[in-house]
Amino acid sequence: MSREVVVGTGAGLDTADMVLNIGPQHPSTHGVLRLRLVLDGERVISCEPIVGYMHRGAEKLFEARDYRQIIVLANRHDWLSAFNNELGVVLAVERLMGLEVPERAVWLRTALAELNRVLNHLMFLGSYPLEIGAITPMFYAFRERETIQAVLEEASGGRMHYMFNRVGGLKEEVPAGWTTRARAAIGEVRRRLPDLDNLIRRNEIFLARTVGVGVLSAADAAGYGASGPVARASGLDLDLRRDEPYLAYGSLDVPVVTRTTGDCHARFDVLLEQVYVSLDLAEQCLHQVDTLQGPVNVRLPKVLKAPEGHTYAWTENPLGINGYYLVSRGDKTPWRLKLRTASYANVQALATLIPGCLVPDLIAILGSMFFVVGDIDK
Repeated sequence: MSREVVVGTGAGLDTADMVLNIGPQHPSTHGVLRLRLVLDGERVISCEPIVGYMHRGAEKLFEARDYRQIIVLANRHDWLSAFNNELGVVLAVERLMGLEVPERAVWLRTALAELNRVLNHLMFLGSYPLEIGAITPMFYAFRERETIQAVLEEASGGRMHYMFNRVGGLKEEVPAGWTTRARAAIGEVRRRLPDLDNLIRRNEIFLARTVGVGVLSAADAAGYGASGPVARASGLDLDLRRDEPYLAYGSLDVPVVTRTTGDCHARFDVLLEQVYVSLDLAEQCLHQVDTLQGPVNVRLPKVLKAPEGHTYAWTENPLGINGYYLVSRGDKTPWRLKLRTASYANVQALATLIPGCLVPDLIAILGSMFFVVGDIDK
């Protein structure tokens, strides 16, 4: 009489969920983030993002710094988007003071903001494949970053923290011939970008790790307040540069790149396409700058005071929508400056995205949310 034996199924075994901490010092988290996971075997049951390990109290420090000094602090909360961070502060102060910025400064700001957007996106386009095992794209991405970074360094003197915005315009005029060199750099990056594009976007291994993984629905993206490339990859057709233009965006035709699948690959795809768009916008701005003469800032008193009142300025930062709520009591320092940062809202969606996935997919999902922890903890 034969007896059937079932081998290796684990049937009938009692199992217990495991609590696992990812972080707060994991190399793939773009900073100090902690994820508290509950696992059933290799499958994630729940995920709790825990932030605060990098908190540096920027909003409180704003209250003890004058309007020129707070630009230094705001510059750093998303260290990949320094120029765009500065913009939100100066736009809020200028709006409260009723300042009209010279036209040449407006177009230069727009060009520099788009170049900074390219730098931000290239960092993630190189680091994201690296996190899931592809080393080579990082070299291509950094080759293009160095080309654009040289242009921004020539104009501002900085490589990451530019400190080039001022209330009323820019710190100073760009060097003679800078716009020509900037256009040449843009052309060079545009010509070489397909090297990175062809290497990774349709790579079979990359597709296997990202397609259908970490799907964020449009409803969930809207519910969490997600914005930027993360939200547009889920089908949310929202971009402040087109929908509520600031700087010179109202005079530009801003194509908004969207996808509908909402998975890791869609987020990467939107980020890559956005680089092409930003290169085109920056080039159009530089052509316009060459047609304009005049100052790039307005003369202001040595002690700058914003009138009593409050205002809200928001910008389309590289990672999404940043909001700056400024309350003034008529002093040289803000009474309150509250930041609404893109990364903070985007990271909350991890609580929805990660449960149900396998541990090997965890890093692929985490990296595809394109956040900077300083932008969360500010």
